Amino acid sequence: MTTTSPQTKRPGGARVAIQKFGTFLSGMIMPNIAAFIAWGFITAFFIPTGWTPNESLAALVGPMITYLLPLLIANQGGRLVYDTRGGVVASIATVGVIVSTDIPMFLGAMIMGPFAAWVMKQIDKLWEGKIKAGFEMLVNNFSAGIVGMLLALVGFFAFGPAVQWLSGLLETAVDWLTSLNLLPLLSILVEPGKILFLNNAINQGVFTPLGTQQAVEQGKSILFLIEANPGPGLGLLLAFTFFGVGMARASAPGAIIIQFLGGIHEIYFPYVLMKPLTVLAVIAGGMTGVATNVLFQSGLRAPASPGSIFAVLIQTATDSYIGVILSVILSATVSFIIASIILRASRKKDLATGGGDLGMAIAQTQANKGKESSVLGNLQAEGVEAGGGLIAEGERAAFEHKPIHTIIFACDAGMGSSAMGATVLRNKIKKAGIDSVSVTNKSIANLTDDVDLVITHQDLTDRARLQSPSALHISVDNFMNSPKYEEIVNLLESEGVR
Repeated sequence: MTTTSPQTKRPGGARVAIQKFGTFLSGMIMPNIAAFIAWGFITAFFIPTGWTPNESLAALVGPMITYLLPLLIANQGGRLVYDTRGGVVASIATVGVIVSTDIPMFLGAMIMGPFAAWVMKQIDKLWEGKIKAGFEMLVNNFSAGIVGMLLALVGFFAFGPAVQWLSGLLETAVDWLTSLNLLPLLSILVEPGKILFLNNAINQGVFTPLGTQQAVEQGKSILFLIEANPGPGLGLLLAFTFFGVGMARASAPGAIIIQFLGGIHEIYFPYVLMKPLTVLAVIAGGMTGVATNVLFQSGLRAPASPGSIFAVLIQTATDSYIGVILSVILSATVSFIIASIILRASRKKDLATGGGDLGMAIAQTQANKGKESSVLGNLQAEGVEAGGGLIAEGERAAFEHKPIHTIIFACDAGMGSSAMGATVLRNKIKKAGIDSVSVTNKSIANLTDDVDLVITHQDLTDRARLQSPSALHISVDNFMNSPKYEEIVNLLESEGVR
């Protein structure tokens, strides 16, 4: 009788390593996206070819791209490794890398920042607990200053030249692909990589630093659009809106708003996992978008993050609006056509089987990501509200034979997550005008057998059933945002509970 969310094995091995690496790189870049946007606006307005050229204000462009942005990235990377102390040492060391080269040192900051913080962390461990009282501040400040100075010298003589060589190598590879008109082939790797959450390593580790360097030299870069183009995802979701069935079709229109306007691309990943063949649609759409930008030589001034159409248009270079807009439209069109053909071909079978398990696909997407996603949780809830079902038929039937007057949320302590879940459901029940049902929370150990319905996390349901064997039991995977709450309210209403 207990409904349990699909269990999926977490990805392991190399994929987890790449995900963690990409997540770490993203953790350095994403908190500083506002600085990239500010730099993009200043560039767009004040450089000689900008919207409102101003020689004095254009002087901001160089120092921001050369010093501010790399140091922000280095500081963030250092803080990820060793909190504030690591961030300070990372910034000091990265100055050496910056000064030793004549290109924006984003790659250098992403390497030196975490490395410098790690070195400082290891050195601090050598005398941890051995400093005499009253000398802590002296030792901490001087040790950080000395280590920062030495690493700045290492950065100047070793890291800087090495990273400049690596940047040149990567830039040569991109230029080679561009010269042979092979750049669209990157979508074969990028689009499936997005769905498996492997794209951050490529996007933040290669496209963003190289794209920024290109933007400094040419005023724009196509690399910012290879992963951020919202067109392929839009086309896929439109296909599900018109030709999908069941929960997938019901939830697709809402997903379009989140993906295309909000820029949260992960919202469409479960649809691909549910229908794996549709990955061909987003690959073809991605390739079409890149090819269009290559043809029109269009690009963005700075990264578009999140990948919303608004962010893309705001960062579009002055001479690139036609190419960029066409790349979005054409990529969406190609993705829509191919996905529609795939969905139409299997429509009779999907209608007979319910169109696949979107809930399972959402669970798999979260497993690929390595953590729960509120966006995907909302997607699941939206599908339920529009007609999908998550509570087992046996439990639905049990509602007809057992009047529900008391609902208990139970967890180990009976305070934190269960209290939040109780508040969420209580508000939904109150909004529905139901006054005769009480919703409270308890620890599993304090459960009794005189309650009507017990809601627990899926890992705790068996324990709760032992405490309250006569109650109905429903398990959820997220106390704060379970789509089952809507069904519970609907079932209460259908039984005339008021």
